[in-house]
This record gives sequence, structure tokens and C-alpha cells, in this order.
Amino acid sequence: MALSEFEIKRIEKAGTVFLSEHRPPPEIRSKLDIGWRLENQSVYIFETRPIWNEPSQYHDLDIAKATFVLKHGVWKIYWMKRDLKWHSYEPKSQVKTIEQVFKVVTEDQYGCFFG
Repeated sequence: MALSEFEIKRIEKAGTVFLSEHRPPPEIRSKLDIGWRLENQSVYIFETRPIWNEPSQYHDLDIAKATFVLKHGVWKIYWMKRDLKWHSYEPKSQVKTIEQVFKVVTEDQYGCFFG
């Protein structure tokens, strides 16, 4: 089941607030930036950097993922480990709201998202 329009608007608002508080200064965004995207039931937070051997091209590196589980009414939070697989984020693997997802990523208690 897809997210409702209301839920999508809530995600967009929370994502906008997150970016307004956490994006790097404009003068370095060509070298490092962050963003988020919504795919189906999941929100991805990613870094954007130039490709090292082709600086005019950029690539996105996913650093956090939150998937909404409608049956339980929770967002499950994951981080990308060096094996390039998603792992449940401990100490807080699930939360009730998208705002809490962005808060957990911001706090990054164990340095999993932003190292």
C-alpha cells in the first residue's frame, strides 16, 4: 500500500527541515552535499560528492534508510555498513514518526550515518 498524500507531505516537510539544519555551507556544496529521497515506503538520506576521477560528475552514497511498516505503524531505521548492506540501526531501530527518524539520524549516537 502506498503512502497517503498527507503522509508524503509530512515527509517532505520533515525532510525540508532536516536539510535546512544540516546541509553544508553553500560554498562547499559542490564538494559535499546531503539530500533525501522517497522511494515507495522508504526514505533515503544520502551524501552527494563528485566522482574522484571525473569531478564534473556526481554520485550519491546512501547513508540512512527508513521504511514505513504500515501493519505496525512504525518506521524501521537502517544504516549502510561497509559490506554495502542495510543493517538495523541500534540503539533505535524503529520509531513512530518521520520526524523521529530524522532526529535519530541527526543524533547519530554511534557515528553510523555520518561517521
